[in-house]
Amino acid sequence: MNKLRSDIERYYAMRGCRGPVSTSTLLVACANPRMAPVALLRLAEFFYGRGLGPLAKLCSMLNVLVFGLEVSPQVEIGGGLFLPHTVGTVIGAARIGDNCTILQGVTLGTSEPDMGFTVSERPVIGNDVLIGAGAKVIGCITVGDHAKIGANAVVLRDVPAYAVAVGVPATIVARPAPEKQVGA
Repeated sequence: MNKLRSDIERYYAMRGCRGPVSTSTLLVACANPRMAPVALLRLAEFFYGRGLGPLAKLCSMLNVLVFGLEVSPQVEIGGGLFLPHTVGTVIGAARIGDNCTILQGVTLGTSEPDMGFTVSERPVIGNDVLIGAGAKVIGCITVGDHAKIGANAVVLRDVPAYAVAVGVPATIVARPAPEKQVGA
């Protein structure tokens, strides 16, 4: 419930609304087409965490059928997830950090067919990462915090923190330094 609240608070913050989300706002947001797939994803995560695999799978299948979003309930996803458009998106990462934005048509997964869920073969996505439409992040790689992956990029190697990766195969085109803290 805390992660879902974080997801919805981030959604409203991106729309210019600040502050905590009330329970009634939380329920209304779950009916929003931008948040309903995230709510189903969180429900699947909830059921999976309590050993209720069939219910988790049902929620995952509903996400595929209704929203075109395929997410394994085994993926560890931090709070503040934003999926503005979900059609064609496949999320099979080992872990996704907090406050990530994943656009439509993105694939996060293994480089080989994996009928189980081998965490060691899947990408790890850091915090505050933006993954552009159609991007593919394939294999056992790490995308660092605050990185950006360009639209239709095919990422086959690690992307350092604060970097921008674009192209096929993806190359690093920018590596801005993090802003220094005032008074630090």
